[in-house]
Amino acid sequence: MINLNCSVKLQVLEGMLRRNLPEALSVYGAVMHINRGNPAQHEVVVDSWPEFKVVLTRPCKEMVKDSLDFYANLHAAFYKEVDVCRALLDNAEAIDWSKAFQLQGLQDGIYEAARDIAEARHVHLDPYRYQTALHPTPPTSIETRLKNNFFHFGILSPSHAPLLNETWSIGGNDRSLRYLENLIHFFPNACLMDKEGQPVSWNLSDPLACLTHAYTLPQYRGQGCAELVTLATAVKMHAHGFPIYCGTLPENKAAQQSLRRQGFHFLSWTKYMLLCTPAI
Repeated sequence: MINLNCSVKLQVLEGMLRRNLPEALSVYGAVMHINRGNPAQHEVVVDSWPEFKVVLTRPCKEMVKDSLDFYANLHAAFYKEVDVCRALLDNAEAIDWSKAFQLQGLQDGIYEAARDIAEARHVHLDPYRYQTALHPTPPTSIETRLKNNFFHFGILSPSHAPLLNETWSIGGNDRSLRYLENLIHFFPNACLMDKEGQPVSWNLSDPLACLTHAYTLPQYRGQGCAELVTLATAVKMHAHGFPIYCGTLPENKAAQQSLRRQGFHFLSWTKYMLLCTPAI
């Protein structure tokens, strides 16, 4: 296992991962952020260099201060050989399974390996499966004329995090609140605000450069708000060269229709988010 901390090698890795899209999207987004200021303070490990067979991104050890915080302890993996991936994921030097963490990726072997390792280690694994959507021709600008003069574009501030935390299906706790505050502070986002300056619809992005946490308050749905904030966030991401992708739950047909109207294409790859929690 090699900790890839050389900036030149990380730039080379970014180019190599680009040639493995879309399967490498999660890791590619993380490496792009690392090469552009590293706002999440993540690092990269590979099985070998330069002919790697698996890449893992993870927080630097000093960033993991809470052993039960799987929100902040975010890992992503991409592999060329699944057996090598399984061996790296099972390596205690690569992932500390005694701490809660999440693992993301777009390959079935990541889920299968993590599931087997978690079972052997008596770690609870909660899998979330998302349909992956990618925009093939990301927008460079957005039409700013709103149908409703009641709204105006804005950006979220950490003071809005409690509202987002309340509306997040796997949030609603202090750890998720802290995670959302960090996303708002460090990564591109967009929102629509009412005349009082309160968010009514929003979209964030995360350390894997994935559009995420799209939400519109129920009383404002059906007015195209979600499409506007998604495109507004996408424009910001695309300006820095990031791919524009996201995931939706299979049952969320409204979100899927909205994304298709915006020009997103749905891929055959499942976006896995695996939440791992050790027995206490």
